[in-house]
Amino acid sequence: MLLIDSSSNNAYFNIASEEYLLKKFTTEDIFLLYLNAPSIIVGKFQNTLAEINLDYVNDHGIKVVRRMSGGGTVYHDLGNLNFSFHTLLGQNDFGDFSFFTQPVLNMLNKLGVPAVLEGRNDLLVNGKKFSGNAKLARHGKMIQHGTILLNSEMEVLGDALKVNPLKFIDKAIKSNRSRVTNLIDYLPKETTTDQLKKLLTEEIIKNNPEAEHYELTEEDLKGIHQLMAEKYETWDWNFGFSPNYNFKKAIKVPAGFIEVHLDVVNGLIDKAKIFGDFFASKPIELLEEKLIGQKHELANLDNLFSTLDLTEFFGKVTKEEILEGFK
Repeated sequence: MLLIDSSSNNAYFNIASEEYLLKKFTTEDIFLLYLNAPSIIVGKFQNTLAEINLDYVNDHGIKVVRRMSGGGTVYHDLGNLNFSFHTLLGQNDFGDFSFFTQPVLNMLNKLGVPAVLEGRNDLLVNGKKFSGNAKLARHGKMIQHGTILLNSEMEVLGDALKVNPLKFIDKAIKSNRSRVTNLIDYLPKETTTDQLKKLLTEEIIKNNPEAEHYELTEEDLKGIHQLMAEKYETWDWNFGFSPNYNFKKAIKVPAGFIEVHLDVVNGLIDKAKIFGDFFASKPIELLEEKLIGQKHELANLDNLFSTLDLTEFFGKVTKEEILEGFK
């Protein structure tokens, strides 16, 4: 088994690392640890916009990254330790999450934390979740990865994942917002993620005495950065890959009431209909036509609206007011 401790706190890098390592090491077992600066990690089959508070995320510079595995959306920050096991597919039951969560439970139980695996893939303490886990199978290998909330900023977590459920109608898998807790409430207050890293690594070595530390090479770093640029930093992967959905939002501006309805396919607006009690000198259908084929993404719509005189469609409005109706 190769033990890898990522020195990066960049979520794009660390999520890309999982795919890179999966492809590079076709037979070796891997145990990867990493910490991400504030970021939201979205399950592969989820509608990103329906999982995040976009305004809050943009205002606070929080990265949004889609991962390869299914499951729900999670918030990462430097108070949250992330672990990832890579093994050959078939060595363990794909539906069984207990094998790779057991080292985490062993470590915490030794520290006096009454942590348990409950349900299919969650680790709980006193009925509150501190670790969510997900899996994927690819290229003959399996990855199981999870989080350990030690001292995460719970207010930020709540605000970043607070989204209006009425805005989106789709068949994407929705996250189940469980009651969550930080392990710092059950451990000495000075406990750090680095200490948990050390203890968890020791637990892994105890069960895998042949394990050896592996440092990412220059070739590895180059490959990971290339994968970041081509996939994990892109709008197409993080937002455009979302399942098709219907979007609806109503806003009230000085010019009147405006209600936006969109059908979005592969991240692009396929149909648009705008209702309201505003007064327009040009048919609103002209604007609806211009929206077709546009990315449902604020920066893109901002560029489009900058080329138009929106007062011709809505009366006395600003571009910023109209953008509110699309987010």
